Amino acid sequence: MNIVFRKCKKCGNVIWSFNDTNVSCCNEEMSIIKSNEVDASFEKHVPQYDINDNKITIRVNHVMEDNHYIMWIMMVTDNEIYYKGFEPGQTPEVTFDYKGKCTLYSYCNLHSLWSNKVE
Repeated sequence: MNIVFRKCKKCGNVIWSFNDTNVSCCNEEMSIIKSNEVDASFEKHVPQYDINDNKITIRVNHVMEDNHYIMWIMMVTDNEIYYKGFEPGQTPEVTFDYKGKCTLYSYCNLHSLWSNKVE
């Protein structure tokens, strides 16, 4: 499933859609954001995973402070999307039923979108 992520330049709102259609927020077109796949900083952002007994546990080893945290984790398969939002202080980890090949996404409020493919 192809997903396009967009972010509002004014308010920071992030949305996803299934196509590349122009979307606006705050009366301006939202910009497309691409995911990073390699961590090049001290903070870790790329979602990591373990698969056991047809379950996939996804985690991001990241601080969860009031001003710097993982906002959500998403798993995208060929025909389904699974999502879990987080607040500062929570542990950015979630377990879903494992559906096979998928893409994992995480979103840091300061460092944007990150991904990891599960083959």
